[in-house]
Amino acid sequence: MRLLITGAAGFIGSRLAEMALAEVENLGYSEIVLLDALTYSGRRENLVGVVGDSRVRFVHGSINDAELVDELLQGTHSVLHLAAESHVDRSIAGAAPFFVTNVLGTQQLLESSRRGGVQKFVHVSTDEVYGSINKGSWKEDHILAPNSPYSASKAGSDLAALAYCTTFGLDVSVTRCSNNYGPRQFPEKMIPLFVTNLIDGLKVPLYGDGLNVRDWLHVDDHCRGILKVLVAGRAGEIYNIGGGTELTNREMTTRLIRLCEFDEAMIEPVADRLGHDRRYSVDCGKISSELGYKPEVDFEQGLAETVRWYQSNEEWWRPLTSRS
Repeated sequence: MRLLITGAAGFIGSRLAEMALAEVENLGYSEIVLLDALTYSGRRENLVGVVGDSRVRFVHGSINDAELVDELLQGTHSVLHLAAESHVDRSIAGAAPFFVTNVLGTQQLLESSRRGGVQKFVHVSTDEVYGSINKGSWKEDHILAPNSPYSASKAGSDLAALAYCTTFGLDVSVTRCSNNYGPRQFPEKMIPLFVTNLIDGLKVPLYGDGLNVRDWLHVDDHCRGILKVLVAGRAGEIYNIGGGTELTNREMTTRLIRLCEFDEAMIEPVADRLGHDRRYSVDCGKISSELGYKPEVDFEQGLAETVRWYQSNEEWWRPLTSRS
């Protein structure tokens, strides 16, 4: 059986490829195909740990390429769909690529999956589709209220995926994760941006009052959740995947500064992001009760190890920063 992972050269996709390969026999697959367009955040270097394996094949291509996607999905058993434009600030600066990739690209994959006989399709999404919540936590049946072009494009892709389940009977499950962290995250996101700034002795830009709240999820826990949904997720169902650690952006910034042995003088307040959601919080009761998911990585340990990874791997991130 063949498993296809889209967006496989990115931060989450490359780690998922590693973890899927480690479990490939238990999962029942004989081949893993890794598809990535290698845009700015997808890197071949992220896949060095898997591409040498005879069971793995890397394909450089876009999910919007109908001919290629039709060919790859013919006879493929399962799809883990992670390919997406994902940076909110970039979506504010220019929204069109987000809708082209996230909505139209997802629809192309769904259509090719339907025609190709795919048996399981896991669409990986984000908690940002819910909007902002002042108190409590979102369950999967909460209304969608996205506030950025990025989250709006992801909400559209979620609805497309679920529609293909209802209309065509494609076995689709959707996952919605909270903020990920870990090694190999592109240094435009908060944690790697702040850590690499601090390594270079530069201040870190904190939006607004710094009181926006995010739930933090280690990439390994996220991938474990995705694989659980691949194995046993129900068709037409949505599963929240969270880390269970809610922090204000200021609290996260303080932790990073201390881990890098600086003080709060390194914080530089900047104008708030347009449409900045105040708080995200997902209820993970469904995936916990149905599939036995729970986060395993201790947050303080995981964050410290992530900081050390960036400190020890400058050759990976330095060519990617604007400072270079």
